[in-house]
Amino acid sequence: MILAIDIGNTTVALGGIKDGRVCFVAHMDTVRTRTAAEYRAEMERIFSRRRNPERKVWFEGAVLTSVVPQLTGALAACARHYTGRDPVIVGPAIRTGLTMGVPDPEAVGKDRIADAAYAAANYPLPVVTVDLGTATTFNVVDGDRVFRGGVICPGLSTGLRALGDRCAQLPQIHLARPRHAIGATTSECMLSGSVMGTAVLLDGMTQRIEEELGSPVTLVLTGGLAKYVAPLCRHPLTYDPELMLKGLALLYELNSKPARRGDSRRFSPGPEEDRRGEKRREPFRREERRRGRRDEPPAMKRRNAG
Repeated sequence: MILAIDIGNTTVALGGIKDGRVCFVAHMDTVRTRTAAEYRAEMERIFSRRRNPERKVWFEGAVLTSVVPQLTGALAACARHYTGRDPVIVGPAIRTGLTMGVPDPEAVGKDRIADAAYAAANYPLPVVTVDLGTATTFNVVDGDRVFRGGVICPGLSTGLRALGDRCAQLPQIHLARPRHAIGATTSECMLSGSVMGTAVLLDGMTQRIEEELGSPVTLVLTGGLAKYVAPLCRHPLTYDPELMLKGLALLYELNSKPARRGDSRRFSPGPEEDRRGEKRREPFRREERRRGRRDEPPAMKRRNAG
């Protein structure tokens, strides 16, 4: 089993992945002042119910992505404690299966790389992933598996908190799915503007991206807040809540094996990798063909783990 660690701005996600299947997911709060020992104590409580007590090393390896540099070292030390080896840390030097088509690959968020790498390997191209968390991030991979960049917006909960903090007559409200576009109360207006407004943002931005690429895209939503927004979107999409963890497992697989001839550290895939990518896209709609349906996918379908 592989230990995947996603250090986000609000939470640290832990996942156990075996044979491409997410076996468990747990979360810890992101606290920038915590030490490795403090995080290890919390991880011990999380893992104590799952680990085989006869084995000193439960995980065979670990992979880590972080958007909080202050915590990267502490969580990497935790990973070494549980695996007995250094974790794969997502960064510009690792193999991803993508060609980076941006001027400064090192500036791209490591979480965005994991999302894009898994989506490009498992969904029809071109593909756009949208991760709805503290920030809302779009990642665009074109038909040649080139990471083209994306979009970064304030996150849904971030915007709601800002309204409550900065506007004297607006309250802090709990996140929920709005019933109507037109709100009858202040809270309903805030929910509509934030949640439904984010859905409209996704639809509109995806349309603009398709216009720039010159072709339709596969839209994949993930992140802790996607469940509120996905049902309100009109563009066909897939909700894949474990996209990030599965992306980390893929990056571990690519980087825990020796590089093949033609592979670069920033990984510009050769013809063999492209052909495999084409074959991977076929199973996505195999089930619908088996049932004799060739229509467009439904507005939203949930991607099963693994």
